[in-house]
Amino acid sequence: MTDSNPASKAPGAILEALAALLDGPGLQAGDAIETRFRKDWYAPLGAPPLAVVRPRSSAEVAAVLALCNRVGQPVVPQGGLTGLAGAATPAGGEVVLSLERMRGVEEIDTQAGTMTVLAGTTLQAAQDAAREAGWLLAVDLGARGSCQIGGNIATNAGGNRVIRYGMMRDQVLGLEAVLADGTVVSSLNKMQKNNAGYDVRQLFIGSEGTLGVITRAVLRLAPLPAATQTALCALSGYGDVVRLLRHAQQKLSGRLSAFEVMWADFYGVVTTQVAGVRAPLPAGHPFYVLLDLQGNDAAQDAPAFEGMLEAAMEAGLIQDAAVAASHKEAQSFWQLRDAVAEFPVMWAPNAAFDVSLPIGRIGDFADALRARVLATWPHAELVNFGHVGDSNLHVSVRLPGATDEDFPEHEISGAVYAVVRDFQGSISAEHGIGFHKKPYLHCSRSPGELALMRLLKRSLDPNNILSPGRVFDLG
Repeated sequence: MTDSNPASKAPGAILEALAALLDGPGLQAGDAIETRFRKDWYAPLGAPPLAVVRPRSSAEVAAVLALCNRVGQPVVPQGGLTGLAGAATPAGGEVVLSLERMRGVEEIDTQAGTMTVLAGTTLQAAQDAAREAGWLLAVDLGARGSCQIGGNIATNAGGNRVIRYGMMRDQVLGLEAVLADGTVVSSLNKMQKNNAGYDVRQLFIGSEGTLGVITRAVLRLAPLPAATQTALCALSGYGDVVRLLRHAQQKLSGRLSAFEVMWADFYGVVTTQVAGVRAPLPAGHPFYVLLDLQGNDAAQDAPAFEGMLEAAMEAGLIQDAAVAASHKEAQSFWQLRDAVAEFPVMWAPNAAFDVSLPIGRIGDFADALRARVLATWPHAELVNFGHVGDSNLHVSVRLPGATDEDFPEHEISGAVYAVVRDFQGSISAEHGIGFHKKPYLHCSRSPGELALMRLLKRSLDPNNILSPGRVFDLG
């Protein structure tokens, strides 16, 4: 329970107590707080936090949380601030708990095929360490240089390779987390099979910092591919997109590692408005698919990949195709898809959505969504793109001429999520709920599910100090 002495909750007393737990660089307060701790990528500044704490160990995390829990001081854990749903943005008077000083790979077990890594390690650093050891850390996303492993786990990150390797959840064999009261729960399991009671790691994966602070993890590694084949294909309809997906999965026997779909609107914008992005295929086709094969034998993989494409063309699934002849050319193909990072600036202000639908209904959803938006905002511009091979669609909407002051983001969000609800989809495929999507969580979760979420929150964080107000309200 919280401390009953009101004086113990005075900001000055809390700061003094925190200073006693941390070294000099471990605490920022007042004017010394760097603005980078107050916002997600491309987001406006959040309210000033009471302090920023930067612990160096799980023991320091535990000491900070025990203190804050005792006096009822809200805490918001932070990783690389790339989640984009506002879960890590401070809401005024909170203590920001940054994991950035807890970084590094503690072990790579080549016999088990695992990596033990601290939560503040960037995804790219972990990927590089795995690669140097001859392994692949399979989760990959555009924010790899900034996002952190703890944040990837807390939001159950997805990215470009989910179709083959699964979400972040599928890479986590074990983890360590600190509860709101400072209790350290260590479950650093290395085994794929472990049915000894409840699987406690699943409580924290995707919980967005509301149930505990993840401090380290054991990640599953995959064999490092020796060769990659990449192609960009043009298709005439969404039905052909789905048929090509199933055709490629069957012909490539599990080696299909990416299946990215771009609608004509997205392809047209990025090839004409983003510097450095070229068009490997002519504009004008309704759909473009970027697909990869990752394998271990280029002599066999290349003919298999080309044979799959030739069979698809003969069957009328593909209207045109370009096959990357080098790694550099493959990277240029991927620039098409990665150009999405330019939209928050290039299309500002805009409303961006990360949703998931049953794969067979994504085409109909995109059509229904466009009709719904244009019925209210006839001059709106929309682009659609995404990891359709794993049911994930990204949508961006802008109103030409709108300003930050008059852009109706809330109304557009309501319209989009109403269509998601009608199609029985999810309002969040891979970025979480945070603050931004909280009003719409009921569109994807039943009353029973929401009640269970609240029960878990009250059980693990009875004083509601961890990321209060994110994901849902306790009521």
